[in-house]
Amino acid sequence: MQPSILTSACRRAAALFLAGVIVPSGWAQDASQMPNAPSAQAQKPAPSAAQPFEIKTYSTPRSHFPNPIGPYTARTVSPPSLANTGRFEQLMRDGKLYISMNDAVALALENNLDIAIARYNLNIADTDIWRANAGQATRGVNTGIVQGTPGGTGAGVGSTSTGGGAGGTTAGTGGAGAGTSGLVTSTSGVGAAIPSFDPILTGTLQWDRNQSLGTNVFANPATFTRTTTADFSYNQGFHSGTNLSVGFNNNRISTNSTFQSLSPLLTSNFRATISQPLLSGFGLLPNTRFIRIAKNNREISDVAFRLQVITTVNQIQNIYWDLVNAYENVKVQQDSLTLANKTLSDNQKQVEIGTLAPIEVVRARSVVATNQQSLIVAQTNLQLQQLLVKNALSRTLVDPVLADAEVIPTDTMLVPDNEPVVPIQDLVNEALSHRAELAESRIDLTNRDITTRSAKNALLPTLNAFAYYGGAGLGGTQNTDCTSNGCPPPNTIPATSYGGTIGQMFDSTAPDKGVGLQLNIPLRNRSAQADQVRAQLEYRQAQMRLQQQENQIRIEVRNAQFSVQQNRASVEAARAAVELGKQSLDAEQKKYGLGASTTTLVLQNERDLTQAQSNLVSANSAYEKARVELDRATGATLDRLGILMADAERGQVTKMPSVPYVAPRPPEQQTPVQPQAQQPPAQQPPPQPQQ
Repeated sequence: MQPSILTSACRRAAALFLAGVIVPSGWAQDASQMPNAPSAQAQKPAPSAAQPFEIKTYSTPRSHFPNPIGPYTARTVSPPSLANTGRFEQLMRDGKLYISMNDAVALALENNLDIAIARYNLNIADTDIWRANAGQATRGVNTGIVQGTPGGTGAGVGSTSTGGGAGGTTAGTGGAGAGTSGLVTSTSGVGAAIPSFDPILTGTLQWDRNQSLGTNVFANPATFTRTTTADFSYNQGFHSGTNLSVGFNNNRISTNSTFQSLSPLLTSNFRATISQPLLSGFGLLPNTRFIRIAKNNREISDVAFRLQVITTVNQIQNIYWDLVNAYENVKVQQDSLTLANKTLSDNQKQVEIGTLAPIEVVRARSVVATNQQSLIVAQTNLQLQQLLVKNALSRTLVDPVLADAEVIPTDTMLVPDNEPVVPIQDLVNEALSHRAELAESRIDLTNRDITTRSAKNALLPTLNAFAYYGGAGLGGTQNTDCTSNGCPPPNTIPATSYGGTIGQMFDSTAPDKGVGLQLNIPLRNRSAQADQVRAQLEYRQAQMRLQQQENQIRIEVRNAQFSVQQNRASVEAARAAVELGKQSLDAEQKKYGLGASTTTLVLQNERDLTQAQSNLVSANSAYEKARVELDRATGATLDRLGILMADAERGQVTKMPSVPYVAPRPPEQQTPVQPQAQQPPAQQPPPQPQQ
């Protein structure tokens, strides 16, 4: 009994061990064969808190202190944040996005890609200042307006440049505001050569061993020469055009040659040379022209970014009013369809009792079908406007919650009872002092004046005054292998160390000093003449272009003011038409109830009322857009909306915008519209006329 019990126990233990090994491995296999569930990051990017854009991170270069290798290490620009800011979550309710005009502008300042792309131009302009401070020509900055936001009717949008097209502030293009096509090449930045303002240290260390076969019977059959070279030079230019160059050379030659008196032979010498242009390239202007142009281009970048913000905000306002227009139009079409369905139902009842001809049912059903089509068109247009709004206010639509969310505008159009009357000349003066385009052109005109003066300086011949001072030292040990007739007697040359050799350079043992002039006269000088004349022509052309812009702005301001007045009159006329349509429909329905009118007249009045209501919605939208255009034309958009440029530059709104001429929509009117229109009643055969 005892062995059998032991055997069964062993078998059970073995079975449990095998089960413990096989089952988990099967589980692991099943788990490995299961498809990976999509991660939350892949499905929905986590909304980030407002991440400010640090525009001053790259405004100063690295120095040697405290990190000696700092200037030679690469700097990494952090990747852009492609997630939407957390403001969207604050505005989401029940899967729907409820936004006011102020919310829309704030979301655009934080998330709009046009503004985000333009922010990089500020740092790019900083890098041009670095290059100019080093004595290099600038690469240029893109000051064009990015217009990647679809929809809207924002005016004042310029062409986009990549440093080689119009609107750029670069030495290779026509400069800021160069026109539609720009200049193929430009004289911007021409002038005399500029020295490197960054010190340059050059060093050479070389070890050489040379063995040569002798041909002289009195010399060694083989000559061995070991040479060690250590040369260093320092070169730096200054803003006045002065250039300093210092060279320090050292050689140590060890040989078994019978003709060499010293072995090892130590030789050292140095020379310090300073040169100064006296004609072409003399003074601060020609040598610091790129620094001045780069700093002016940095100001142009600030103005261009301000113009980008204005343009984008105007587009956002227009897109928002398009959304409100589409939203209101859907409600108008829904009300129109409801009236048509009611008329159809009443006609069907009257046909059933025999008081109305069956043709009236057919006519009413045709009107219902037409209104049904208009409603579907209005709803699809609303969905398109919602998509445009979400695209303009977000960095990505990958988030399924945002992509599927319905956008509900919480503000409606407001036409003030009394339109403020501002003298046209005051509006023009405000525009001339605030328009960003004029500020860009004026700064660019300053750059062209710098170029004109530097091109004039480049006409002069090149005359450089220079002075130098140097010394040399000689040392070493007497060569015991020297057997030629010119060799000194043994032990007659004292040994001189390397320190003594260095000392000879500075104690005037073997001085080398002098001064001089270097003259270079181009006999025909055609290239410099062409650059100087062309620089003058481009400067005069820029002056004319500035005047043209001022004239155009005067016209834009007047047109904007006229548009406000005209659209306000259109709103008042549309209101009167709606009131007339309501009263006419009510009167016609009462007459129809008394048998004094026909279905045709009722349906016609319904169509007239629907058209009048649609015209009123369009007139309100056109009026609001006219107000937006007037603010843009006068350059008052940012001040009128209370937008801080610091918030726009950092992409973090600390002060909410305040858009005028808007009114909160009543809560009962903020109900989302149905995505699909209701179907018309099923068609029924007309009843047979009573015998």
